[in-house]
Amino acid sequence: MTHMANIVLASGSPRRQELLGRMGIHDFVVSVPQVDEVCPEGLTPELNSKQLLSFVPKIGEMCHVDCIQVYSLDSTNLEPRHWLGVANAIRESYDRYDGFVISHGTDTMAYTAAALSYLVQGSPKPIVLTGAQKPIWFDGTDSKRNLTDAFFYACRGCGGVQIVFNGKVILGTRARKTFSKSFQAFSSVNYPDLAVLQDERLLQYIRTESLPRPVFYDKLCENVGLLKLIPGTRRELVDFMMERYDGIVVESFGVGGLPEYPGEEFYPLVQRAVERGKIVVMTTQVPNEGSDLSVYHVGGHLKNTLHLLEAFDMTTEAAVCKLMWILGQTKEFEQVRELFNRPVAWDILTVG
Repeated sequence: MTHMANIVLASGSPRRQELLGRMGIHDFVVSVPQVDEVCPEGLTPELNSKQLLSFVPKIGEMCHVDCIQVYSLDSTNLEPRHWLGVANAIRESYDRYDGFVISHGTDTMAYTAAALSYLVQGSPKPIVLTGAQKPIWFDGTDSKRNLTDAFFYACRGCGGVQIVFNGKVILGTRARKTFSKSFQAFSSVNYPDLAVLQDERLLQYIRTESLPRPVFYDKLCENVGLLKLIPGTRRELVDFMMERYDGIVVESFGVGGLPEYPGEEFYPLVQRAVERGKIVVMTTQVPNEGSDLSVYHVGGHLKNTLHLLEAFDMTTEAAVCKLMWILGQTKEFEQVRELFNRPVAWDILTVG
């Protein structure tokens, strides 16, 4: 007599088979449908924190873990209010734990790492962000390694905000996603990696400094915009950005400056914005080495005649988030300039 299974799993997904096994259901038949099981509209977050950890039982041997589900959304949908929510969750539970691991989508992880570096300053406890390029139920996923490394570092590493990814530890203010699909998704821009992790061994190159207690902030100005220039950018776009936002980060070319197109001059628009109390930050689209407005006339004229700021070797992610943090505290130019040029978590090394 042939034994008939009580359950038919109409899916070829290894993840769904594993989930059934974790529920104690092992007697089932797999029937792969003759349709594409991948959602035509793309992947969405499916697992909560506890479910993620169930795939990596080794983590439970390293430390005691409590899970807090702050949000469950695609990181592309993150807004500054979500950064405030994560910072507040850390604040509320800070004294109960020795470290924090934040599972995060990779698309905006560098922005969140930068934002948390300003919202939670000087933490003596590690605040670690990690994620994956492939979901944890996919064959060949990088998720299990990254989660294991993140918790390993949170148990043994330095304080402050860092990204742990593909065996590297990157300062929160220096991270940028530089590969859209590869496992080496993140790079440290204009600053060395803090550490590397391999086979549960930690090699710490740089130890970050911290305060006895972190300083928490609970305000961000969301009215900050990023203007990326291209050859031929129209005056109307610059005018709109300068009118619309309280703070504008301008990503220019090379070492920085504003184009001087005949009949399309941008300088009067920036001048008017600055005179109205808007904060303009000049930076570069070039990832490495940073800006230097003093090199060419298109930048030097701006620097010498207008009250604006320069990001120098900061990442764009850090410049945007730092400006949001500062404008949440003050909009007075001299105070803004002093705060922007003051290093926070090694976000800026060159000021001139």
